[in-house]
Amino acid sequence: MLMRDLSLLPKAHLHVHLESTIRPDTLRDIGEANGIAVPAEQPVFDGFRAFGDYNGLLRSCLRRPEDFERVAREFCEDQAADGVRYAEVTFTAASHGERLGEPDMPLESVLKGLSTGAAEHGLHWRMILDHSRRRPVERARLTLDLARRYAPDGVFAIGLAGEEKYPLAPFAGICDEAEEAGLHLIHHAGEDAGPASIREALEVGHSERIGHGIRILEDLALVAEVRERGIALEVCPSSNVTLGLVPSFEEHPLPRLVDAGLVVTLSTDVPSITGTTLTDEFLRTREAFAYDDHALAGLARAAVDASFAPAELKRSLHAEIDAWLS
Repeated sequence: MLMRDLSLLPKAHLHVHLESTIRPDTLRDIGEANGIAVPAEQPVFDGFRAFGDYNGLLRSCLRRPEDFERVAREFCEDQAADGVRYAEVTFTAASHGERLGEPDMPLESVLKGLSTGAAEHGLHWRMILDHSRRRPVERARLTLDLARRYAPDGVFAIGLAGEEKYPLAPFAGICDEAEEAGLHLIHHAGEDAGPASIREALEVGHSERIGHGIRILEDLALVAEVRERGIALEVCPSSNVTLGLVPSFEEHPLPRLVDAGLVVTLSTDVPSITGTTLTDEFLRTREAFAYDDHALAGLARAAVDASFAPAELKRSLHAEIDAWLS
């Protein structure tokens, strides 16, 4: 069986957190510059909270405009090298702005870095601003305000992330306002919480895709509804395994989600923490589930179709995937 080079497969990357893409050398550099001790080794995560605490350390290293700009520029370089043509990158802008007492600086710096890096490396991108479910509604309103004001600069959506044991319901008004403002909504759900969190994301949060969604198979009626509506799942297998939510890659429900007729896309979520790239996710999927190149191209096509890229770019990406297969 012919196995093509998956690093050359044109990809759309829909679920990736900018703060969790920082190169190890960059993290050490900015940590040292800002007087923050960065552990030599990453801890082993025994649940979502442990991951959240470590992610907080990563975020705390980002303090100066040049820190944010550098991470964004390097993100573009790394994505392009990995065969990613289009990325919808997530950034927790309001949290950084509140922490640093400069509401706009982190987002402005990241947008500058993305614009510069994308021009240098031929990457197309748009940005999602996220907010942790366990944080106050007031900060979510800051996120909405930033998204509205910076929509002309590439921000197109907001979303609720973080521990799903915290309900989305308190943010219903924010979601309503975002929808009325013409922003898209994309929430995490069905990762460490069950199908009810997915229903809440769809019904209360107006979510147009589902970040993760791997526990949807526990509710067959919900599977049928999501399948009928064509709502895509942003599936991040290595992240789910690293966070201890799935025992191993081979036991991941990805093939069962595909077999259920759901729209399944592949993403990395937190690549610097899992130590993987998007190409690695495709390689591991090939190896774990014996997917041939046509099946893998199907996952790439699903991400293109589920993205909010312009129609012309979608057509171009489909043509590139055809060329990769030919």
